[in-house]
Amino acid sequence: MIDLAYLVTEVNPSVPRADFSDTPVWLSLVKALFLFVYLLLSVLLVIWFERRVIGRMQQRPGPNRNGPFGLLQTLADGMKSMLKEDVRPKAADALIFTIAPIIFATMAFVSFAIMPMGGDVSMFGHRTPLQLTDLPVASLLVLAVAGVAAYGIVLAGWSSGSTYPLLGGLRATAQIISYEIAMGLSLVAVFLYAGSMSTSQIVYAQRDLWFIIPACVSFVIYVITMVGETNRLPVDLAEGEGEIVGGYFTEYSGMRFAMFFLGEYINMFTVSALATTLFLGGPAAPPGIAAIGDGMLDQGWWGVLWFTAKLWVFMFFFVWLRGSLPRTRYDQFMRFGWKFLIPVALVWVIAVAFMRAASPELGYFGDGTVSLLGREISIASLVVVGFIAVLVLGGTWLWETRVEKRTAAEQEAAHVPDEVDPFAGGYPVPPLPGQRLVEPDRRGATALADAPASTDTTTSTEKEQHRG
Repeated sequence: MIDLAYLVTEVNPSVPRADFSDTPVWLSLVKALFLFVYLLLSVLLVIWFERRVIGRMQQRPGPNRNGPFGLLQTLADGMKSMLKEDVRPKAADALIFTIAPIIFATMAFVSFAIMPMGGDVSMFGHRTPLQLTDLPVASLLVLAVAGVAAYGIVLAGWSSGSTYPLLGGLRATAQIISYEIAMGLSLVAVFLYAGSMSTSQIVYAQRDLWFIIPACVSFVIYVITMVGETNRLPVDLAEGEGEIVGGYFTEYSGMRFAMFFLGEYINMFTVSALATTLFLGGPAAPPGIAAIGDGMLDQGWWGVLWFTAKLWVFMFFFVWLRGSLPRTRYDQFMRFGWKFLIPVALVWVIAVAFMRAASPELGYFGDGTVSLLGREISIASLVVVGFIAVLVLGGTWLWETRVEKRTAAEQEAAHVPDEVDPFAGGYPVPPLPGQRLVEPDRRGATALADAPASTDTTTSTEKEQHRG
């Protein structure tokens, strides 16, 4: 029998490759429950993992009392949040104050629905992909859901009826919106290479080469933006304790606070899962392992293992950043996003568009090809890559020249004299390295100190004549 779904996806790549024709509604509910449990257990584990790893980095043990190796510490913290007194400020809007954390936590779960976690498997007598759903524009669903989650943040800050939560909500919303732009632009290069926005089609397009190699610049931009999107250290600027106490959830406690806490960690898994799907082949096995047994370890339920392993690489990256880098300044981080990341992402999208147009599959700039490392590469692609390399090198040289001139001007403006009078300003000032002290005239200083103020009988006119 001819597989019509297969033919449609081969002719039209924009159509999702995942086939849900043999997936009844009740089986979709079972898979949704599986995703829910998977994420909850992952959050419980990653909180313990973060405490243990940072503890090792800071030469302390971390949680090691509740359960073996402290594994039940996160569960104990969750029970404490459930039993803790739920306090609400008197000036807060009761309804919005409760709805805001629900919106934030719910949206965190929704984005995971389009992530392919494995191939087709047999479940309860039905053949179904290990993916809850897929859409022709599934990748954009994550950005759309992140935009809705921003409402939960700004509503939490506004409904608290307090100044610091309002400032934190505005900060977090501005940060999320700013870095969503660069994140969306970084995904465009993947869409150009895959020819589709469907996550199942993008994973299938990486069967020969993961997109982390041809779209390396997009990967770097995405990794930076996913840290800014999740408000994690070193850019947890919405909850900077030294500036705005605790951010938009300053007034929250109990389970309301726990929902914000849960949503933040699930967002970490969501952006990591999207990076795994778009750049690391999704549930595909690593190249060496994929060749074992004619792909025996690269199909079915094995995909869950490889998908989870790639996911935890990014989670370790989040933890490593938190334990290594200090918090950045808000204006510097926002300037970096608007004035550097977005322009670089735009230039990179244009470059990828030219490289795709010059590829042998499209051949808009000619059909000539050369063999390089066993792959056929068009001559036009090499010309485009060379031109881009020249532009990058030229831009780097201009940037470094500008920085050197600025540094030289600052050093010249801040010239330190060779000699310094430590009492020039009235207070003793120690010399800088390389400076010599001008020894004060002790006899003159003593005479001035001993002279009474009443002996000065000269008029102001006489003083002016004396100066003249």
